[in-house]
Amino acid sequence: MRILYRSDAPRAAAWARYFAEHAPDIDFRVWPDAGKLDEIEYLIAWQAPRELLAAMPRVKVLFSSGAGIDHVDFSAVPAHIPIVRMVEPGIINGMVEYVSLAVLALHRDFFDYVAAKAARTWNALEVPPASARTIGVMGMGVLGRAVLERLATYGFRLRGWNRSLRHMKGVESFAGAEQLQPFLEGCDVLICLLPLTPATKGILNRELFAALPSGAALINVGRGPHLVDTDLIDALDSGRLSRAILDVTDPEPLAPEHPFWTHPRVFLTPHVASMTQPETAAPILLENLRRHQRGEQLLGVVDRSRGY
Repeated sequence: MRILYRSDAPRAAAWARYFAEHAPDIDFRVWPDAGKLDEIEYLIAWQAPRELLAAMPRVKVLFSSGAGIDHVDFSAVPAHIPIVRMVEPGIINGMVEYVSLAVLALHRDFFDYVAAKAARTWNALEVPPASARTIGVMGMGVLGRAVLERLATYGFRLRGWNRSLRHMKGVESFAGAEQLQPFLEGCDVLICLLPLTPATKGILNRELFAALPSGAALINVGRGPHLVDTDLIDALDSGRLSRAILDVTDPEPLAPEHPFWTHPRVFLTPHVASMTQPETAAPILLENLRRHQRGEQLLGVVDRSRGY
């Protein structure tokens, strides 16, 4: 079995060490030392250019090195090749940590105190109980459910919205376009964890912000194209929204002159909320490889018709 890893270079050595120790029967190659491309049977990649896949006619499975797959050009991947997204504990734990941090920072007015310190102002703000705030999560997949489970431990009221209805204990669930506005009307903090598809591109827009309670906050850890930047700026400047925490932007990185860099109510991080961790991802990917060898169903196969 011959595998090519073509993704995050700093983590490549950790992947190679794991396979050398736990799967010495596998010929694990790291880009650009790929050898003969027509020998490759499995590809682990962030992006798979059309010309690269054309040079690897024996590829049986394309494994995305991340949880998202919007970076993969489906039209470049032959229909007979399954596309498998990465779902591993490192990605899940990282997202849960980041979103918990963001929600608690908003809940406890952390950013107001940062500004107060800069102004040398000593002013204690009222601290409402977590049960007085409603947190809404758009996207109740693996990551969304994990985030909701963690936020429940703090006592927040919880809501979830999804393409199709998904029930969770302690979470008020909504589904479909007809239930989007009722979902939004009760969210003090809105978290976007949706997959990026043609249907969700630009979903964080003026109309959506208008449906939220006045003064609500936004956390976008989905994808940059979910957000209409100018609509967010308008919502923040008008007071419709109080703050936005953005881990993703479009493009990445933003141009130096983009207003998000200097807006006082926007907090930016460089797409670091969740990252694939080799020590937890490699064992899961290896097990998926073994499943494929045994003729068993792969875990995490992308439904191309849905785009995720």
